[in-house]
Amino acid sequence: MKKLIVALCSLFCAITAHGQWQNTTYTLKGGWNAIYLHGDASYAPPATLFAAYPQVQEVWRWNANPNQIQFMTSPLVSSAGTSEWTVWKSDGSVSALTQMVGQSAYLVKCSGTTANAYMVTIPQKVLPPNANWVRNGANLMGFPSKLNGSSFPSIGSYFATFPAAIASNVKIYKYAGGELGASNPVPLFSTATEKLDRNQAYWFDSEVVGNFYAPVEIGVSTGVGLDYGRAGSVITVRILNRSSTASTITIAPVDSNAAPAGQEAISGSVPLTRRIYTAATSTWTETPIVSSSTEVVGPNAAVELSFGIDRSNPAMVAAAANALFASQLRFTDSANLYDIQLPATARKSSLAGLWIGDAKVSGVQNKAAGYSGTTTFQSYPLRYIIHVDDDGNARVLSQVFLGKLAAEPHDLGICTTESGLYPADKADASRIVAAHLPLDRVLDTGTGNFALGGTLTRTISTPFNDPVSPFVHQYHPDHDNKSGSTILVSGQESYDISRALTFTFAATAPIGTAATGYGSSVIAGTYAETITGLRKDTLTVTGTIELRRVSEIGVLTQ
Repeated sequence: MKKLIVALCSLFCAITAHGQWQNTTYTLKGGWNAIYLHGDASYAPPATLFAAYPQVQEVWRWNANPNQIQFMTSPLVSSAGTSEWTVWKSDGSVSALTQMVGQSAYLVKCSGTTANAYMVTIPQKVLPPNANWVRNGANLMGFPSKLNGSSFPSIGSYFATFPAAIASNVKIYKYAGGELGASNPVPLFSTATEKLDRNQAYWFDSEVVGNFYAPVEIGVSTGVGLDYGRAGSVITVRILNRSSTASTITIAPVDSNAAPAGQEAISGSVPLTRRIYTAATSTWTETPIVSSSTEVVGPNAAVELSFGIDRSNPAMVAAAANALFASQLRFTDSANLYDIQLPATARKSSLAGLWIGDAKVSGVQNKAAGYSGTTTFQSYPLRYIIHVDDDGNARVLSQVFLGKLAAEPHDLGICTTESGLYPADKADASRIVAAHLPLDRVLDTGTGNFALGGTLTRTISTPFNDPVSPFVHQYHPDHDNKSGSTILVSGQESYDISRALTFTFAATAPIGTAATGYGSSVIAGTYAETITGLRKDTLTVTGTIELRRVSEIGVLTQ
């Protein structure tokens, strides 16, 4: 059952990236400067980004091109319009650069001379680190170095684990402001003393390939940061220590800045949790991330960290539908070399979609004379399938099909009959059945709702003459025609049966249910069923229920 749910989730659940913001201030001089955007500023054109900074006259984005000619003594700016550069000018004469994308280097020309200094702030969406060295030697790059007090680490110490990039035959340049010429950009002669400013971009003529961006490599299972969307619950982060000595890494939460004008507002920080697996008990311990913690990574070794989200957090519960939560998770090291921030985003969960799980019956009302107990020797599972549409209407189903739909354009969908599937792709579709329910039932009437802290009731009615009635069976001892007719008569040899179902869902994760993903991918609570018509006395059974969401599709085709 769990394997099926995991497989279905991979097909029918999707995650979408959103914005979490950081304001980065660049110190620019009159003339030419080189900056590096660790985050993405493509949400607005350059004219909007620099509207408050009339000193900015031109912006040139470097487009790494493996086929370009290697620069020799000085990497002066090429002509506008070449493949290596995309340009915007404030006077409107050139406007090919329409967006400032992240993890890219830019040349910025300002008015004035090197005596003029300007502080230019660019709000950016935080992005995971990335780098791509090209072998031909023309690399204009920036790196997430850490500011320790008033100083950045030296280039030599930062590149100790990637020495080929700063070998003795390698030329490295930086821009110092002023016009282009012999003094701008200037060569760097001492990597041991020259500091690596995280906001600047540097020319490296290193003939190397690789993805080095820091003495550590951080990989995220989602590939786009800690993006939980509406239904995500667990994300794994792999940390590789490239150095030959152990490294103590500090992990800390960071609030997002307010979104720029015109961008979606942020309701709060993502309530992240740190998940630790205990092998002795085969359980996960989840601790809210509200302050910094440390992780020791051995030399040339890697660790995998598991991060969850507590969707029962009061702020998320109280937020409006589909509200955006955003923040960052910051990684720094004990050697004060790097400062890497991973974006974290999540949406207020909607319960729309398909939910599958089991009610575990552990209590049965005993009607035998002299017996009063209700607890069963062991629990008995009853599978339940519940679909919640985009308007919040819940339907209890006896069977469901997941696959490409018969109706064009044959999108992936959910239907209650096999005829609703696209015939050419039936082999790849899935059918799920609740065998204890009458076939082809869609129970959509009752009281309550499918929600955290809510109660949902539905009734299964089985008429006395229904083929699935336990009384309608040729071998049943009561079928002796004592009614005087070969036609069944209600209340004589067969009876109407009613099963009144009550699902009560807990507002927060019950004991035994992980907080990670609760209210998004998992919902649990108590189960009760009252049965009439099966015997002269009313029967009551009780237990618990846990359902997992296998699809966020809020449309059910019947």
